[in-house]
Amino acid sequence: MTTGLDTFWRKVQRWTTNCFSATPTRILSVESCLPPVSLLITHRQRLAALRVVCSPRSLKPATARLPPSFPPLSAHRALDSSRALTRGLSSVYLPLHWKTPRPVPPMRTHLPVDAVAHRAIPFTLGLSRMPMINSHLVCPTPILPPKSLMDSTYSALKRVREKLLVEWASLFPTSGYYLHPPALHPRPFMGLGKFVAVRIYEMRAGNSYLAAHPTWRSPDADTSCPRCGLEPETFEHAILSCPSRQHSRSRLLHGVTDIGPEAPLWSSLPLLKRLAAFIGVTSTGFPPTMFPPTTPPSSPRFLSRPPGCPLRSFVFFRWLRYRVVGLLFFILCRLPFFDD
Repeated sequence: MTTGLDTFWRKVQRWTTNCFSATPTRILSVESCLPPVSLLITHRQRLAALRVVCSPRSLKPATARLPPSFPPLSAHRALDSSRALTRGLSSVYLPLHWKTPRPVPPMRTHLPVDAVAHRAIPFTLGLSRMPMINSHLVCPTPILPPKSLMDSTYSALKRVREKLLVEWASLFPTSGYYLHPPALHPRPFMGLGKFVAVRIYEMRAGNSYLAAHPTWRSPDADTSCPRCGLEPETFEHAILSCPSRQHSRSRLLHGVTDIGPEAPLWSSLPLLKRLAAFIGVTSTGFPPTMFPPTTPPSSPRFLSRPPGCPLRSFVFFRWLRYRVVGLLFFILCRLPFFDD
């Protein structure tokens, strides 16, 4: 079942980013901010366990059936006949204590409700009593816990998210050239135009139309920049150092000096809008057959004169040429085309 979910989840990640199918799966997962299915299932199980242990025992039957030694917030306890059935069993069949980790191989295991309590242990450190969420559902007659104790639920939720990110980075490491850390919130450039956002996704992932990004179709292709020919056309070269894009860079990319993982560019929407404008003007990362790259002139058009020609003479003769062409066009329009 997990294999089928993985296949479907990769399609969701591709639909989110619109990256190439050849993009590495682990990089695609980080770019789309969608963790792998195995980690996501474990994360949801932790959240469910934390929700059970932090809920009011008088309102949630599963919470009222937690182990007797589990630190409750109230003395309310439900009758649990199933736990009494395990008394007197041999050590081979006796369920594990809720604080005891499962052995490897799992010869013994926890009761289902004890497994929920055991799963919540790492995220309730420093709490003598379990905080209670959904306190607005409890009648005002019982004495509610202090607000600081109820607010500590959010710190436990934060620990769950941090645990997910740590396991994501350690169990599913990306290639050495990709250094962006995993995240659970959408990237700020997702709000840009879809066409430009896809170009950013592809160039960050190292699988785009840039010449230096390898592809299985042409592994031996020339990686030098087709515009300047000085260096390989990497993401950093195309954005920060290509001489052929200097005119647009100086006009649009004010404040963008770094594209590394910790650069302020990836968290600043104004800088991302400047990057999007630069990519749109210079056609950086665009499909070559759709938008062929053009090199912007280094000077305004009316100053692109032949070498050695004085500026005053060049401007005068260009003005004279336009006047002569306009006069000829006026005369041709006034001449009759047919004689009576």
